[in-house]
Amino acid sequence: MRLETLRIRGLRCLADASISLEPGVTVFSGANGAGKTSVLEAAFLLSHARSFRAGAKDALLQRGADALSVFAELRHEDGRVRRLGLGRQGARWEAKMDGETASLSELVGECAVVCFEPGSHALIAGGAEERRRYLDWGVFHVEHEFISAWRRYQRALKQRNTLLRAATPPPEALFLPWEAELDATASTIDRLRELYLAALRPHIGRALAGLLPELGPVEMRYRRGWADDVSLGELLASQRGRDLARGHTTIGSHRADWSIVFEHAPLREHLSRGQEKLTALGCTLAQASLYAERRGEWPIVCLDDLASELDKSHQAAVVDQLRSVGAQVLVTGTEVPEALQVGPARVFHVEQGLLNPLL
Repeated sequence: MRLETLRIRGLRCLADASISLEPGVTVFSGANGAGKTSVLEAAFLLSHARSFRAGAKDALLQRGADALSVFAELRHEDGRVRRLGLGRQGARWEAKMDGETASLSELVGECAVVCFEPGSHALIAGGAEERRRYLDWGVFHVEHEFISAWRRYQRALKQRNTLLRAATPPPEALFLPWEAELDATASTIDRLRELYLAALRPHIGRALAGLLPELGPVEMRYRRGWADDVSLGELLASQRGRDLARGHTTIGSHRADWSIVFEHAPLREHLSRGQEKLTALGCTLAQASLYAERRGEWPIVCLDDLASELDKSHQAAVVDQLRSVGAQVLVTGTEVPEALQVGPARVFHVEQGLLNPLL
């Protein structure tokens, strides 16, 4: 798939930017703070309904603006063209597809964007929430049952947590239906996550063998969020007193995690910051590769500040790989990365929120 047009209004320093995009590689170059990362952020919003950048949601809005919007024309490999829109007024997001109101899940299901950026090492070195997001985005795109089970689980979790925070401990009967729902939906979520990870493992292995061969074979380990030898429902009932004391549900699918283990770096602490970044890049490329295998088209790949995140040899290897599979790639940098100075690439200069094509 590829974006053919992208229009951005009110996103950070981009007051009103319209871009026509071509297949292959497009580079957005300019000084720090010029707005080039916000172009990638706009594409990512259409695919995730959130930013890849840390910070308050209000920081997305251009200073003085009370709304933002992103519109795009997306062409699929089979020739279908969809018109996508995502807008935010206050705290509320609204999605559109082909001019009709759509749910956020419908929008995210239509447009797939993966991103490697300066904060990506958090996928390896950060908390479990980022790894669950990575995992669940992938599961959502290949397992159709997932979104229904995930929504039911989140609703039941919210209801149980509300009971746990009540001023007076509620009777057991009020907990039972929500704990039964958590048990049933968590089993589905866990099964689908396991299926996805089984499919992802060979892609991770190939990606990391190319990026970090010195660390040896790699293994992915998954922890579902509760003990393997007992049902979640039984554990929720037995640990209700502890959860009442803490005011929230301490076990379940929302506590799941996974990790990457190398033969020559069995602990995360054994990795340097550079190795963490390359591991995160491998995970990003592996997820894109699995998406392409299952869906018949590559997602759009964003590489933010490529030259500062990767050395020249890794830049060239990644760009060559993505060119060879025909993926649309959006890259940013203060200058055009050396790896992109040879071969076809379209270049935009970004300055004070304005985008001007150079090549």
